Amino acid sequence: MSPKDSADSAKSGAFTPARIAVLVLAVLALVFIFENTRRVKIRLLVPEVTMPLWAALAAVAVIGAICGGYFVARRRK
Repeated sequence: MSPKDSADSAKSGAFTPARIAVLVLAVLALVFIFENTRRVKIRLLVPEVTMPLWAALAAVAVIGAICGGYFVARRRK
């Protein structure tokens, strides 16, 4: 096995530093979301709604993940 082959297999591994960092941040975000369970009033442009804070945080996290995934995919082209 040449050094190039071992470097390629290390890069294709499931646990890269970037993936570990994303996983840690995702776990921390989930802990933060589920620790905030009280109901709050949120103003959405005009209407004011009362909803659990965890639901609002989860919705914003999902929107952020979608936007982040879009920009990462667009940058790789």
